[in-house]
Amino acid sequence: MTQITPQPGIMDIALYQGGQSKVAGVDHVIKLSSNENPFGPSPKAIEAVRDSAATLNRYPSTDHASLRMAIGERHGLDPARIICGVGSDEVLQFVAQAYAGPGDEVIYTEHGFSMYPIIARMAGATPVMVPETDRHVDVDNILAAVTDQTRIVFVTNPGNPTSTMIPEADLIRLAESLPQTCLMVIDGAYAEFVEGFDGGRALVDRFENVIMTRTFSKIYGLGGMRVGWGYAAQEIIDVLNRVRQPFNLSLTALAAAEAAIKDEEYLTFCHSENARLRVWLSAQLSKIGVSSDASSTNFILARFKDQAEAEACDDYLKTQGLIVRRVAGYNLPNALRITVGDEEACRRVVAAITAFKGGAA
Repeated sequence: MTQITPQPGIMDIALYQGGQSKVAGVDHVIKLSSNENPFGPSPKAIEAVRDSAATLNRYPSTDHASLRMAIGERHGLDPARIICGVGSDEVLQFVAQAYAGPGDEVIYTEHGFSMYPIIARMAGATPVMVPETDRHVDVDNILAAVTDQTRIVFVTNPGNPTSTMIPEADLIRLAESLPQTCLMVIDGAYAEFVEGFDGGRALVDRFENVIMTRTFSKIYGLGGMRVGWGYAAQEIIDVLNRVRQPFNLSLTALAAAEAAIKDEEYLTFCHSENARLRVWLSAQLSKIGVSSDASSTNFILARFKDQAEAEACDDYLKTQGLIVRRVAGYNLPNALRITVGDEEACRRVVAAITAFKGGAA
């Protein structure tokens, strides 16, 4: 047996479990477990991917200047204060790697994204879980958990897997109350699904210790390309770029992301269809006794009477070729996270859960 041992904390990491995509013995499966865009990426992004094939012998740019410029134009941001990563996950990892380590604490909330404690342990820091209140981030609970060792606070807005929003006043209060030695990271992977939400941009411009992150994996339909970005004070971006590998994003990924963010017409279509079908799906399930909080994302968190019913429903949905996500690992054992698919998928989900509830009754 090898005498080589990993760094402290590494073996405490629970391996991330991605959404299931296949069901043995079932054809024509609809995957609603990973919050992917059911309409796919922009046709312009697909075209950009095809065009990039002719230059795959070339290295991509190391500074991502063209994509950062496009992001800046789309959101009214200074491109110099933007950093790009392999999904927003990598940007979050940059933050922990650069600002947390052994003896430091990283706060995340009870139902927060499961990568937060993993990222903290990767850096050798101690993850600290803070309770939420009825599936909503509780700022008072976060502030009560802050110590002299706290270096990072991760909050997801809108939440995953809860789908709930943190009120703007609470975000401001949290930013105002955190010590200057602590970074506040607003993970806005689902920000584009919220009408009029800036993803935390105003807070970043107001507080030097606030960072916002976004992704191309959700509304832009580029989960397979793995592109994300962050926006922060210039001093922080300069630090993060020191731990970023120069060729972290492929030429093809950069081209696809730039084309996607410039296609505002397609973005509007995806936003509109998701909003329409999300409201319909939630309302139809509510009629048969399956409740959910008002969603600000491209999924709903469907709640059942207990864990046994949730798991039984999940098992039944699989027999119908519908894959959703159990979230017991997020301390929500009586719930299933269901991606808002296209109209056919949403109708199939409602029909299947209706049949399940009827049979269970």
